[in-house]
Amino acid sequence: MLRTFGVALSAVTLALVAGAGAASAVDTPAVPSPTSPTPTPTLVCPPALPITGGVAGATTTSVTVSYSIFMSPPCGYDPPIMVSLFASRDDAVQGRDPVAESVSGPERSGNVTIGGLEPDTEYWFRFSDAEGRPDPYFIGGPARTAAASSCGATAVIDSSWASGFVATVTVRNTGSVPLDGWRVSWRWSGDERVQSVWGGVVDAAGRDVTVRNAPYNGTLAPGGTTTFGLLAATSAAPVGIVLTCGR
Repeated sequence: MLRTFGVALSAVTLALVAGAGAASAVDTPAVPSPTSPTPTPTLVCPPALPITGGVAGATTTSVTVSYSIFMSPPCGYDPPIMVSLFASRDDAVQGRDPVAESVSGPERSGNVTIGGLEPDTEYWFRFSDAEGRPDPYFIGGPARTAAASSCGATAVIDSSWASGFVATVTVRNTGSVPLDGWRVSWRWSGDERVQSVWGGVVDAAGRDVTVRNAPYNGTLAPGGTTTFGLLAATSAAPVGIVLTCGR
């Protein structure tokens, strides 16, 4: 009887130990697996120039550059921007030895005029942001300043009537070397229209008129002069004509 009770007690003890082991296996919390960090997205800028520009005008000592900013940071720029001029395209590409610089206004598009330049000289340009970081894509030019004028022109109205007039223009070499070719330009102030020109070759577009030398009178010695005449139609003859002479 005692042996039977001992066997039964041992069986109960084993059952309890086995149950406790099973409970321990069920109650043990699972260790979470490590998670990978969320990757930071890579910024991709659109395949377009963030800024572009061109030559808007030139005088004998200045160049005016137009600009348009298409994108803001980080793919583009915020104004103001700096325009730098270089003596050669290679200097512009390398960003070395700028000969002149000027800063734009707060607009995202507009014009920048750079002065203090040499007449009849070629320049290249590029843009930089407010911190001086150059745009790596756009190289502009060439932009050439106008040649210093070595000629002058004056007009005299010889006769006029109710519907037109005749004028004579005198061209003079004001320089110290021979003048090889000349060009006289002006803009009408009213409804004047050129009917014919002699002693020159005319090119008229609206109110703007340009007369170039004829094949036989383009070369003038220092101090030398030549003339051309014109017939114009108008409702009222002008008091005078303001002329610009150049090559």
